[in-house]
Amino acid sequence: MVAEQIHQRLLRDPLPNQLGALAADLARIASFSNNPTNHDAVASLLEEGKFFAEWIAPDAPLETQAVLAELQVTLALWERRWLKGIEVPTMQTEAEQQSAALLSLAGLV
Repeated sequence: MVAEQIHQRLLRDPLPNQLGALAADLARIASFSNNPTNHDAVASLLEEGKFFAEWIAPDAPLETQAVLAELQVTLALWERRWLKGIEVPTMQTEAEQQSAALLSLAGLV
């Protein structure tokens, strides 16, 4: 199963790289969300981001777990609206901010 392969590959990386992968998904969401032709790609990234947050959290420090839990809820809310064709006006800006915050948390900036 592809999801299991992605899961195992993600967990082989150290925590900063895992957070960086999630930050990259958020940056792609921000970048792709303005173009309607990217609808399916954004939907896929939203789903993957939720999984990444879930998979990363168990081995992360408590403060990071809290950030990931909040992010997972945000991604789920965005995804629900996105799949229904309801505009998510703050998604681009918030995804950019969340991406930067994760990179900072990971010590990658």
